[in-house]
Amino acid sequence: MNRGNELLTIGELAARTGLSVSAVRFYESKGLVHPIRTSGNQRRFLRADIRRVSFALIAQQLGFTLPQIAAELGKLPEGSAPSAADWKRISRGFRQVIETRVAQLQRTLDDLDGCIGCGCLSLKKCALYNADDRAAANGAGPRFILVSRKVALGLGDPE
Repeated sequence: MNRGNELLTIGELAARTGLSVSAVRFYESKGLVHPIRTSGNQRRFLRADIRRVSFALIAQQLGFTLPQIAAELGKLPEGSAPSAADWKRISRGFRQVIETRVAQLQRTLDDLDGCIGCGCLSLKKCALYNADDRAAANGAGPRFILVSRKVALGLGDPE
């Protein structure tokens, strides 16, 4: 049998991915992997499922939800190992979300660098001060952190 088509037991998949068997079953219930059933109704997984589970673990660490991950994995071919082109297609969507988060984190770090221990005690200089709650017109929550200060105040386009 071609090694790429080799079937793994649920225990083997768990061991290869560092998950418990119950976690593999949970991922199955969420549509992240789709085992093949033997005539004895035992689960068998393709070696390619190691990559699917590994991708799910990494995506979770990056803050993606299981439904988001399942939707992306659902775009991969079933019953065979995904190609490099398949993975590249998935990574494009995740890349955009990650780049947006990185920009948001950088803005937060920049604002925190200016606030923590600055000692300015001046609301006129504060990067987070929202005089007269002007940013409220553009949505709820910490607008200066979620989007740039300029955008939150309706003064410019998103960065």
